[in-house]
Amino acid sequence: MQIYLVGGAVRDALLGLPVADRDWVVVGATAEQMVADGFLPVGKDFPVFLHPLTHEEYALARTERKTAPGYRGFVVHAAPDVTLEQDLARRDITINSIAVYAALTGTYGIFTSDNRSEGQHQPPQDRFLPPEWQTGLVRVLGNQSALNDRGDIALVDPFNGVRDLTAKVLRHVSPAFAEDPVRILRVARFAARFPDFSVAPETLQLMRGMVDNGEADALAPERVWQELSKGLMAGQPSRMMQVLQRCGALPHLLPLRADPADRDFAVLDHAAALNAPLAVRFACLMQICQTDNGFLRRIPHDCRDLAGLLARELDDIKHCQTFGAPALVALLMRCDALRRPARFKELLLAFEIGVPPAAALARKARTDAFEGDAIVSNPRALLLAALAALQSVRFNALPPDYSAMHSISNNDHATGTNAQNAGDRMLGARVQAVARLLSPNSNIDLTPSPAPARHSPPPGRPALH
Repeated sequence: MQIYLVGGAVRDALLGLPVADRDWVVVGATAEQMVADGFLPVGKDFPVFLHPLTHEEYALARTERKTAPGYRGFVVHAAPDVTLEQDLARRDITINSIAVYAALTGTYGIFTSDNRSEGQHQPPQDRFLPPEWQTGLVRVLGNQSALNDRGDIALVDPFNGVRDLTAKVLRHVSPAFAEDPVRILRVARFAARFPDFSVAPETLQLMRGMVDNGEADALAPERVWQELSKGLMAGQPSRMMQVLQRCGALPHLLPLRADPADRDFAVLDHAAALNAPLAVRFACLMQICQTDNGFLRRIPHDCRDLAGLLARELDDIKHCQTFGAPALVALLMRCDALRRPARFKELLLAFEIGVPPAAALARKARTDAFEGDAIVSNPRALLLAALAALQSVRFNALPPDYSAMHSISNNDHATGTNAQNAGDRMLGARVQAVARLLSPNSNIDLTPSPAPARHSPPPGRPALH
């Protein structure tokens, strides 16, 4: 039995990045042996086990054979005779097909049988790393278990993943890449995470062929969202969209509202630069792309809700500086800003990121509502100030005989009727609070700002060929 650290943990350690999860491959074992050693079986489609102490995933080495279209059309074979190289050959890209041999107790954990002692394990192939790369791997392993007798780290790298890490290339491992359409999304997602990596020309061509053969149409919406959400949360999400667009997959997944240039996708990078949450980034994406209801039903409610709210209220937010107090209050009430102020702030953040005039204002002045005693002249600042005015109104502080000068009808205009019931009294007080905010005696600057240029994509973006 041999155990190896594989995949993303090795890749990220070599790149000097934080490693969140460690995945292990076990060669030469059966499921019965794993259970006998205390591992908990959790895999549904193939044998995966949780370590009883670390709870990390240990998978038996396996091969896969394509039997039907789509990402589920595979037969998995896991047996003691499956080699590590065979297991690595089924992986998507070369930088994810590197393994580190780890045989001592720090990695094996509870393995104590004599036939698993250190002396009987030799990695089938060694690649020795320079010292500056060894530090990261030893840190990830948590011990010296990957070091050989010379003190070097022994890598198993049959597909030259280290070479592609050095050259910063995303390259498929083998022609079997074309058997799983999810890999189209994964390459695009890795392009967003590693924006200085280019997609190998032959890999991009293979992805185009997969799209032409209808593989992208076989993707389940939940798998699309799983990869899309990870790409949106990466450092440069525009790269994901560009890769999907240039291999032809984007129209099958998220049809464009128009034919945007690369600079239009750059609003996603601006959202990433602001560390915006996923819901905000998705709302910005939906200003560029569109999707059907079937896909939307697979998207978390908070993301779907915010994207729909932005699409519905976009024009009113854009022109809110021309509104009177009743219309401003009506807008805030439609957005449920009083009950859900955090979501309202996310809505305004998505607006100012994605809408050209607001985007430059956001870059010009980052403020919640006030700068000194003056309100910054942009829709976000105005609406946040109006929300603060509404929040300042307390019903128990209203005089019993308080009557509103204004109310709001269905068309969001003042009715001029005196409010008698409690709800109208509260609504009238809120309208009056916003009216005071808009009065000439306040410190509000409502001078329209010049329309700025859109956010430009960062220079030096690698070619996709």
